[in-house]
Amino acid sequence: MTFMERGPEADEVRARLLAMRADALDRAVGLGAAKSDLVEASWGANIDDEHDPEGQTIAFERAQVDALAADVRRRLAEVDAALDRLAAGTYGTCVVGGEPIDPERLRARPTATTCVEHAAQ
Repeated sequence: MTFMERGPEADEVRARLLAMRADALDRAVGLGAAKSDLVEASWGANIDDEHDPEGQTIAFERAQVDALAADVRRRLAEVDAALDRLAAGTYGTCVVGGEPIDPERLRARPTATTCVEHAAQ
């Protein structure tokens, strides 16, 4: 039997996953605004800012924002996949071995797809 399909536990997990999704979307919006600001700032900047004595280059800052945005997209994909598993009744089942994932692991990492034993695979 799966960790849960319906009932209060499933509702709690769904609410937590939806909150995680909303947080990630908010972060994505913020990162989009940050990238827009950097692009706008680069219009008036020296194109060759490699030797800028003031520190980090705009290109470096853009790379940081891009990396953070990629992390947010990965996080959204994990949350969406967990919501799909919850809807399908397979949430809490290890995708490698098919055994139940420890509820403590799911509380710590609600998007977990594997049990602790298979986590390294």
